[in-house]
Amino acid sequence: MSAPPAQTLQRLREQHLYRSRLTLDNATGVEAVISGQRYITFCSNDYLGLANHPELIRALQTAAADYGVGSGASHLVTGHKTPHHALEEELATFTRRPRALLFSTGYMANIGAITALAGRGDTVFEDRLNHASLIDAGQLSGATLKRYQHADAASLERLLRGHPGDTRLIASDGVFSMDGDLAPLPALVRSARQHNAILMIDDAHGLGVLGATGGGICEHYGVSVDDVPLLIGTLGKAFGTFGAFVAGSENLIDLLIQKARTYIYTTALPPAVAAATRASLRLVQTESWRRERLQTLIARFQHGAAQLGLPVSASSTPIQPLIMGDAQSTLHAAEHLRENGILITAIRPPTVPADTARLRITLSAAHSDEQIDLLLEKLHDAIRAALPDQAVGDTRKQAGST
Repeated sequence: MSAPPAQTLQRLREQHLYRSRLTLDNATGVEAVISGQRYITFCSNDYLGLANHPELIRALQTAAADYGVGSGASHLVTGHKTPHHALEEELATFTRRPRALLFSTGYMANIGAITALAGRGDTVFEDRLNHASLIDAGQLSGATLKRYQHADAASLERLLRGHPGDTRLIASDGVFSMDGDLAPLPALVRSARQHNAILMIDDAHGLGVLGATGGGICEHYGVSVDDVPLLIGTLGKAFGTFGAFVAGSENLIDLLIQKARTYIYTTALPPAVAAATRASLRLVQTESWRRERLQTLIARFQHGAAQLGLPVSASSTPIQPLIMGDAQSTLHAAEHLRENGILITAIRPPTVPADTARLRITLSAAHSDEQIDLLLEKLHDAIRAALPDQAVGDTRKQAGST
């Protein structure tokens, strides 16, 4: 029997795993206002700085005047409006796939896709560090779920050889949300082809950021549509809006319309949000300077972290984790940063594996060079404050790696 809620909450507090919400008083950007105090924020997924862009705001306002606020129903009843349909067509073109299908959230897209494609008698193979929505989807599908070692194609190969099934689905993040590293996509493609498996990539943190046109991990590695027949994207990160989509073949999308319960049985996202996303999609493709600026800031941060001996992972994406190990020290560091005007979330288990609590630092194209330099200075001070008996350059030894 589960423990009473009060007892469970007390245990979370004692383990330094209790989570609290912050209430921001301003629009999304590189600064946050909380209770009248202003902070520089390095924990948003607004990688390209589009969430508060004037063109997106105008598009949303215009569409709200035309279509109202709520969509009023599910897509299959009366909720599917012209902005939804136009966005789906444009996302299909952007991802170079025949069709795309909008979902209200990325969580719903992953659950809808996997549970529609796999069931009893099938096998789903997933990276151990996949996003929770992918893991939950595999469990909910009723298929046998096998998890391979993180980004380890050899581990996946062993599982594929040992677990045949009617349908075999390989599912992986494109960019891993807590580590910022990339899935070994070419190796996954080879394994899927060799074992006649369907490859599904959730590129929530890669689309808009990776590739010359923002096409994500598939463009980054130059793999074809046939190599990755099932692509998931979310719109609340680099695109700066809200929602998600699945892109794939005509038959795949038609099947999801018929069978994906998280699509069929939920209200469509507001049409004005779809209109704003169309504006965002145009900017993602035409303003390549945003990706270039982001890469410049990533390089600046990585260089500065190396000079200071900060234990930051060697990530080439906006996600720059600084792994500290235990939850208490990580919370202490986050509190020290906040006292000095820097907002970074302490990420603790079960979001990440035990003993790998971290500061999940995320960069945006909207950050300035000066803000990056200030971040580095304050990080150095925060680590020294949180781990006073240990040299900053040795913190990786305590934390381990993932």
